[in-house]
Amino acid sequence: IYELFVFIRTRSQIDVNRESGSSGIKLIFRKTMDPQNSVQDVHRCDLCETAIVHSYCDFCHVNLCIACIGKHISNGYDKHKIVPFQERRSTLIYPICRTHSHKNCKFQCKDCDKIFICSSCTASEQHRGHTFLEVSKVYNTKKEIIGKDTKELENLISPTYEKIALDLESHLANLDGGYEKLTTTISKQGEQWHREIDTIINKMKTEISEIKVKHTAILQKYLVEIKHTQSLITNTLQAIRKIEQSTEVSSTIEYRSKLTELRKLPPKVQVSLPTFIPKPIDRETLCSLFGHITPLSTDTEENVLSLNQSKTSVIELLGEPVLVATIQTWYQNLRSVACLNDDCVWTCGLTNDMKCFSTIGSLLQTVKTKSEERPSDIAVDKDGNLLYSIRTAGTVFKVKNGQTKDFIRLHGWGPCNLCVTSTGDLLVTMCRDDKTQSKVVRFSKSTEKQTIQFDDKGKPLYSGNDKIKYISENGNHNICVADWYAHAIVVVNQDGKLRWRYTGHPSVTGKKSFDPCGITTDSQNRILTADSDNHCIHILDQNGQFLSYIDKCDLKDPWGVCVDNNDSLFVCEYYKSSVKKRKYLK
Repeated sequence: IYELFVFIRTRSQIDVNRESGSSGIKLIFRKTMDPQNSVQDVHRCDLCETAIVHSYCDFCHVNLCIACIGKHISNGYDKHKIVPFQERRSTLIYPICRTHSHKNCKFQCKDCDKIFICSSCTASEQHRGHTFLEVSKVYNTKKEIIGKDTKELENLISPTYEKIALDLESHLANLDGGYEKLTTTISKQGEQWHREIDTIINKMKTEISEIKVKHTAILQKYLVEIKHTQSLITNTLQAIRKIEQSTEVSSTIEYRSKLTELRKLPPKVQVSLPTFIPKPIDRETLCSLFGHITPLSTDTEENVLSLNQSKTSVIELLGEPVLVATIQTWYQNLRSVACLNDDCVWTCGLTNDMKCFSTIGSLLQTVKTKSEERPSDIAVDKDGNLLYSIRTAGTVFKVKNGQTKDFIRLHGWGPCNLCVTSTGDLLVTMCRDDKTQSKVVRFSKSTEKQTIQFDDKGKPLYSGNDKIKYISENGNHNICVADWYAHAIVVVNQDGKLRWRYTGHPSVTGKKSFDPCGITTDSQNRILTADSDNHCIHILDQNGQFLSYIDKCDLKDPWGVCVDNNDSLFVCEYYKSSVKKRKYLK
C-alpha cells in the first residue's frame, strides 16, 4: 500500500522486472521529478505525451521534449521561439504590423491614439514628427500595475468581499431568530392586552353588581312605604264600615276623614337600569394604541478598504493659504468657475456669455448663450465640453466643437446648478416653475436616472425656491448641496439618503448668518464652501466636521469655487470679478 501511494504522489516511472525465484515480481522506482516543482507532477511533452519536457515554445505555448523539437519547428523555424523550459513565457509576443505583415510592432505612436507600429512605420510619412513609445517599456509598466492590482485583489479586495459575504450570510442566517423575537413580542403585547381587557370587564361587572344592590334597596324602600299606606287604607275602611253600621252618636261625631291624606299619592319612583355604551372599534386607533411596526429601512454606508497599502496619504492643510494667481474676468458680477484642466478655467456671471481663461489670465475663448439669456451655472464634462444651464428656459445646453445644442430640456422645472460626477453623470439642482419645490436629479447622458427630493419622513431635503443651490459630488459619492436660502450644507449618500447637515461654525459666522454659495470637494474628500457674507471659505471633512476656514489673501465676497486635479482652489470674487487661485494644502 505504501509503494502504491508513493507511485501516485510522484508519478514515478516503474520498471517491472520479472525474476525467477521465490521473490516473485520485483518493483523498482525511478523518481524523475521537475526540479522546480519537487512535490508536484512531472511535466510531459505535449506532442508525444510520454517523454519528460525539456524545452518550451514561447510563441505556441507548447511543452517539448528533445526528440519533438524538430517536429514542432518543421513548418518554419522563424515562426517559433524555443527556450529552456525553466525560461518559458519570457519572450514578448509582439503584434504583427497591419502595414508591414512581415514585421512585429515594437512601438506605439503617442500622437495616433497609441496604435501599434513597426520600425518601418516610424520612418513613414504618416508618422513623421510623432512621438513613439517602446512597447516593451509600456508592457513592463503595465505588468507592474497588474502585479500591484493582483496583490491588492488577493490580499485586500477579495478577502474584504469574502468578509462582507460572510457577514451577509450570517445576517441572513439570523433573520429567522430576529423575526421570531418580533412575533413573540407582539404576542406578549396581545396577551397583556387580553389581561387588561379581562380586568376592565371584571371591574365593570363588579360595578354593575354594586349598582344592582343600590337599585334594589331604593325600590324596596318605596315598596315598604306603599305597603304601610295600603295597611292604613285597609284599617280605615274597616273603621268606616263599622261606624256605618253603628248607631252610636259619639263615634260617628268623632269621625275624622283621612281621605285628604290618602288622596296625596306617593311620587312615582323611576329608577332606570344602567346602560353600557360601547365605544365603536376604530381599527386604526386600536392599532396605534396597540403599537406599530417600523418600516423596513435600508441604509448604505461607505465601505472603506482599511489596509495601509490602500490608504491615500493624508495631505494636511496649510496654516495660511498661498495666493498663486489672479485672473481678471471683467464680469460685473462673477458667479461660477469650472476647471477645464489644470491650465484653463471657464467662468460666467450675470451676462449672456461665458469666458475661458488660462491660469495666467489670458482670454482663450468666449461663448454666447444660445437664448441670449444669462446662464445659471456652468460645468465641464469628462470630454472637456462646456455645459451650462438657463433656468428660465428650462434647458441645459452643451457646447461641443463650437456648436451649442440642447442637452436636457425640462417641463415644469428649471435647472439651476450643475455638477459632473466621477462616473460622467450630470447632477442638476432644479426648482419648480411655481418656486415651491426643489430637488436634485441625476442624468446619465440626457436620461433621468435618479431623483432626490425628500428624506425618510417625507420632508423636503431642500428649500423650495429658485435660490442658490450649488452642487458637488465628493470622492465617497456623497452629494453635497449648498442651500443658500436654508443657510445649510445638505449632504446625502449616492442613494439619496440624508447623511448630515452643516449650518455654520461660531468661529466663522459671528454676527452674520451662514449663507453658503459655491461648493466643491478635493482629493481628501474635504468639502469647501464659499460663505460670501462672512468673506471666507469653510473647510469640512467628509462627515461634516468643521476643520478650518480661509479668509486670507484679500478674500472678498467669495462665490463660485472649484478645485483642479492638483488640489488648487479657484475662488470667484463676486464684485471684484476676479478668480483667485490658491494653494491651501501642504
